[in-house]
Amino acid sequence: MVHKHRIISQAEEELRTIFAAAEEIAYHNQIKVLDAFRALKIRAEHFHGSSGYGYDDRGRDDLEQLFAKVFGAEEAIVRAQIVSGTHAISACLFGLLRPGDILLSIAGAPYDTLQHVIGNRSMSRGTLCERGVIYKEMPLLTTDQKVDVDRVADYMQPLPRLVLIQRSGGYSLRPAVDMDTMTALIKAVRGCSRDCVIMVDNCYGEFTEPLEPIECGADIIAGSLIKNPGGGLAPGGGYICGRSDLIGEIAAHLTAPGLGKALGASNSTNRQLYQGFFLAPHVTLQAMKSSLLLAWAFAALGYEVFPRWNDKRSDIVQTVILGDADKLLRFVRLVQSYSPVDSDVVPEFAMLPGYDTPVVMAAGTFVQGSSIELSADAPRRDPYGVFWQGGLSYEHSRHVISRLVEEFGGLT
Repeated sequence: MVHKHRIISQAEEELRTIFAAAEEIAYHNQIKVLDAFRALKIRAEHFHGSSGYGYDDRGRDDLEQLFAKVFGAEEAIVRAQIVSGTHAISACLFGLLRPGDILLSIAGAPYDTLQHVIGNRSMSRGTLCERGVIYKEMPLLTTDQKVDVDRVADYMQPLPRLVLIQRSGGYSLRPAVDMDTMTALIKAVRGCSRDCVIMVDNCYGEFTEPLEPIECGADIIAGSLIKNPGGGLAPGGGYICGRSDLIGEIAAHLTAPGLGKALGASNSTNRQLYQGFFLAPHVTLQAMKSSLLLAWAFAALGYEVFPRWNDKRSDIVQTVILGDADKLLRFVRLVQSYSPVDSDVVPEFAMLPGYDTPVVMAAGTFVQGSSIELSADAPRRDPYGVFWQGGLSYEHSRHVISRLVEEFGGLT
């Protein structure tokens, strides 16, 4: 019988070159972040927060400049008042779309929670569709579930006001949209229209490649601070980066017309957001290496994994197909039991806000729901894949993966 530690050591030996490439990306992104801190002359006084309206909060304002500079944007909104990645994306869509406008998703169906925002499959009130926005969707290729770059032009008539690209696969088995594909998609859209807004849901993708979507031609990106860019320290919040005129429209929706970005107290979170953003490239590397190790180990045990360990990656999410609900529960419960927080909690399937299917989540995290920390979740639906993400330290993930290998491989 093969020892579980033999599987781990074999994986690390075969992954050595891929780990080294990921480390080079992290190094590149770390210097990019450091240079932005230096260019903006970030000082200890930036960490002081504000209360009430938050007028003249220099720490908040320069943090937004920092995000804009690192992500290649003209302007940014970085706020604790944005409660999630879905909220950040929703603010963009409601801020930019008007009745009669067409919203086109060209990376298949968006993530479950965004379906409720759009309203095409929901009876929720106040959705985009209820307010007169027309939603269209370009399906994925049936052969490999990839985005169909060659068919973009077929879906660009009549011209949409906004084209949405979801970088990560969400609860699907499609590959994340890498920056080469992103560039091709944006070029295809621009070949049909110079005026439509190209927006990228950047959740789970930040710092996984040397370039970000705006550097590839996107107009707006949005995401969550309790994923990659928060570095595990952000207690909450979200970000939006992009063109100044678009940021102005979105800010008017997020607060109120005439107020925009001028309001929004940072309270006492500035230092955590600055420090988390500085650590983000390194922490993202820990998550990337963790997902690679899981992919190799479970492929060696005979499980189907997406992406495969030697596939190109553009997000931190790793999917393992387990085949039934009982195995999902075993996997998620084991991850929870080796978490630093709430290790004695036993996860169960339950209906959660924004989902139409029961979901089980392992999230023994310091920040509730933080998926840059080691977590695993799964909807109760075929083919019963578990979605693993995060890992503040590779060492922690390595230990949990060795226990998973023992549990699911019958190894000692």
